[in-house]
Amino acid sequence: MTESPSLRNTSGKPTRKTLACCLAAAALASGAGLSVSAPAAHAEPSNYLFDFGSGPVEEGYIGVNATDAYSPEKRYGFNTPEHIANVPAKGTGAGSDAVRFLQFGTKSANTFDVDLKEGLYKVSVTLGDTSRASIAAEGVFQEMNLTGNGATASFEIPVTDGQLNLLVTEGKVGTAFTLSALEIEKVSRHPEMDPTIWVGGDSTVASYYPLETSVQGGWGQMLPQFVDPEAFDIRNIATGGQIARGFRNDGQLEAILQYIKPGDLFLLEMGINDTAAKNATTEAEFKEIMRDMVRQVAATGATPVLVTPQGRATDFVDGVHSSVNRWYRNSTVALAQEEGIPLVDLNVLASAYFTEIGPEATLALFMTGDTLHPNRAGAIELARLVAEDLARQGL
Repeated sequence: MTESPSLRNTSGKPTRKTLACCLAAAALASGAGLSVSAPAAHAEPSNYLFDFGSGPVEEGYIGVNATDAYSPEKRYGFNTPEHIANVPAKGTGAGSDAVRFLQFGTKSANTFDVDLKEGLYKVSVTLGDTSRASIAAEGVFQEMNLTGNGATASFEIPVTDGQLNLLVTEGKVGTAFTLSALEIEKVSRHPEMDPTIWVGGDSTVASYYPLETSVQGGWGQMLPQFVDPEAFDIRNIATGGQIARGFRNDGQLEAILQYIKPGDLFLLEMGINDTAAKNATTEAEFKEIMRDMVRQVAATGATPVLVTPQGRATDFVDGVHSSVNRWYRNSTVALAQEEGIPLVDLNVLASAYFTEIGPEATLALFMTGDTLHPNRAGAIELARLVAEDLARQGL
């Protein structure tokens, strides 16, 4: 499967210097008669490995118990340890135990805090036993709806105020929100995120875990397979069951607006759940909520891109797949024209592909007994279609 050539990097992101490169430069400077001072012994660390819970601490990790309060001397700890509990977990090593967040929410003060110098950091989390939970930091969502015990995810985040404030929060009401392990690695001393493609949408777009082996898939999860990582990072903020109003009002758009910048793309696919009677969203209301979101993103200097959802696997008539009147698609197409923004008409692109391969092969791209949700193979094909159309449009 070929990668989309115009999504490849020609100018490149700023090169990240390796430690070896920096050491070599220091040696050359020393040889030229310049003095290179060694860092002070008490210098603030830039990299951490934390193992949470009351069990044995994995070698090379710092053990963190639920009762460990933050202190300036340690430079890490829980802000409100009285709202944290030690719990077991079914994983191995650092994943054999965890802590549970008893208070949560993106704005909660019940955070795990780590002092960090200004810069860009890669944060990797491993959850404990939980069916679904999201990661928040700096008061906004970072990773959405991690599913299954021991789920892992990584993201990059700029730190500008000297401290990372992280917590595990609701992905599904009533589930346990747990954290087994945390790795923090400094990427750059400059707190600037790389060019990023932000993705918003519903269950046909969302990520499923484990990310590399999940049976179900969303095209946002598979998009990195078709995008040069040296050109763009991908941040998938899509979640199952989501509607346009919920994405705008309940924290997902807020997370994107906090970080999105000129040069970034925002791919937004909605409509499947908005059309459901239980969500009480008329087509006119849907269109105006979508308009509001793309205008807010455009105001940052980033490029919003509307994406129409694919149809059902069974939308065949006489061997031709078509679903152009599903999911408020016509309003999405009209909105893109009215706002003068790019459109990836995945609905039509997917139908052309499904028609080409036929009904039986199309059904094989969806979850068993399910004509709406793609499996991993189906999500890969949808991601390919999205990436190819972005490339065609020069995005």
